[in-house]
Amino acid sequence: MKFSVPDMSCGHCTAAIESAVKSADPNAGVECDLSARQVHVDSVLPADQVQAIIRDAGYNVEPAAA
Repeated sequence: MKFSVPDMSCGHCTAAIESAVKSADPNAGVECDLSARQVHVDSVLPADQVQAIIRDAGYNVEPAAA
C-alpha cells in the first residue's frame, strides 16, 4: 500500500506514523519517503484502516498514485 502524506515534513512525523501503524499491526512494514512525502505500508490491515490510523495520528493522507 502506498499513501501520500503531504504534511509529513520531518523525522518526528515519520516516527509518529510508523509508531501508529505498528501499534495496530506490530508486524507491519512501514517505509516513509520524506522527500516524496509518501508512506509505503506492508500490512494485513486493509488500506482504509491504515489510512484511518495515519489520519488519527494527525496527518492528512490519501492513496498515492501508482
